[in-house]
Amino acid sequence: MFSVSREIDFCYGHRLLNYPGKCRHLHGHNGRAIITIKAAGLDPRGMVLDFSEIKQVVSRWIDEKLDHRMILNREDPIVPELQKMGEPMYLMDANPTAENIAKLIADFAVQQGFPVVEVRLWETPHCCATYCPPGAAPA
Repeated sequence: MFSVSREIDFCYGHRLLNYPGKCRHLHGHNGRAIITIKAAGLDPRGMVLDFSEIKQVVSRWIDEKLDHRMILNREDPIVPELQKMGEPMYLMDANPTAENIAKLIADFAVQQGFPVVEVRLWETPHCCATYCPPGAAPA
């Protein structure tokens, strides 16, 4: 089994609904997503996947949809105010936890045909969440 991983850094803001701690307030992170892809064999180039393919598709999507945006639950009461101000947002059906953002990135990459086995989202240098798509081989 072979694997490759690509790190993608991006900045985002969020807050958690129905949460008693500090993260109930609007705040930001310098996030790092690490996408791991595995394959039983290598392609004719001797690769699992060219790193630039991940960059061209997944990094571009993160840059366009998540980077320097507020990632919020669509039911967050601040959404209408931020919309009035023209602030860039990405709205989720779920609470924008590190776990759910990792899943969001994994789901997008899988939809694009990447055989993702794991996405880790480092919210801080000391805290990360991991999501493994169903049926994925362990990383």
